[in-house]
Amino acid sequence: MDRCIVLVDAGYLLGAAASLLAGEPSRSRITVDHSALVQGLREQAESDTERPLLRIYWFDGAPDRVPQPEHRRLRVMPRVTVRLGALTRSDGRWAQKGVDAAMHAELTELARNRACSDVVLVTGDGDLLPGMMAAKEHGVAVHLWAVQAADGDYNQSEDLVAEADERRVLDRTWITKAVRAKELGGVCAPQPVPRPEIAAILSAPLPDTGLAPAAERPAEEPEHAGADAADRSGVQERVPATKGVPTPKDLAALRAPGSHPAPHPATATLRWSSDKGWVDRPGVVAEPAEASSMPTLAQLTTAEQRWADREEDITTVGGDPFEVGQVFARRWMGRLGDQGHLQKLSGMYPRIPHRIDGELLRYAARFGLLAHKDDQIDEHDRYAIRAGFWREVDVRTAAEHAPAGE
Repeated sequence: MDRCIVLVDAGYLLGAAASLLAGEPSRSRITVDHSALVQGLREQAESDTERPLLRIYWFDGAPDRVPQPEHRRLRVMPRVTVRLGALTRSDGRWAQKGVDAAMHAELTELARNRACSDVVLVTGDGDLLPGMMAAKEHGVAVHLWAVQAADGDYNQSEDLVAEADERRVLDRTWITKAVRAKELGGVCAPQPVPRPEIAAILSAPLPDTGLAPAAERPAEEPEHAGADAADRSGVQERVPATKGVPTPKDLAALRAPGSHPAPHPATATLRWSSDKGWVDRPGVVAEPAEASSMPTLAQLTTAEQRWADREEDITTVGGDPFEVGQVFARRWMGRLGDQGHLQKLSGMYPRIPHRIDGELLRYAARFGLLAHKDDQIDEHDRYAIRAGFWREVDVRTAAEHAPAGE
């Protein structure tokens, strides 16, 4: 058939791009415009092969093969098919498993069935050499593309280079049309605006435990809340997030007379919501009774809205934890019939009622944010998700109370 197919090893393409632009192969160091990247691959393939494109196959790894936000965006693009291998952790680093085998199988099957006349391979792994040779034996022309190496040397198997029919190097100019290096120290997700009632809680003295008030504790280094949890070419390790709201431990320790909320008896209990359900913490009053009457997003959503939500999740929601919290809050507030619920919710800050908080975390799990092998929710992501939720609530309530004409 007179058409071309592109097979992309995303680990190689994006890892090499990160090395070229950011000086290290960590994919968390770059931002990628996947639409522009796919369009660039298509145009370059059709130009080099002088054949129309049949399809782009995007091969990548993911923890437990759960599609990450970028995979969700890619797989709904025209002429793009996503194939996922596994990401496994070994010696403190993440490694792809099954990606090369999947590329080899796809390449040989396409050639055997004469699905195309030309195949473009964007990879550097010599394990694909047998597949390349088999494709050539079936009369398919093989084009091998490389990403410009940061040190000017090869970043591909020499055997692949020798066996390819045609070769192209995607240089820095080509790469930067769709890929950018992140600035060091930048925080992509804005932090929640401080609220007066929380400032009072944070500044209140703690009991005689030897601990300083939360406001006086040294802040930890902030980190981008939406950094890729599974960097395929060497995943960065997460660090605890800066806590803009008090933890259950902080709240349980407060005893200052006249503080808000009022002091609690030592036997009082806060039923703090978590991914494992209610957790009893001694020292703080229980969740307000009106919290149990608040409707969940599922109760407020029609079948038509549910379909539209799913479509939006797949096509436009990037999956950054802060963004996920914002999207959830926007939908919940927009569908409330009784706005009194919103006023009650604002008075509960920083706690989200358990039934809504659990639904929020389950929603976030769709984006692979909570897909950890030990079933523990990453604390960094949890703070970012909830911060996004409260930021959207703040924006909504501020708009409602703004003077007319502003």
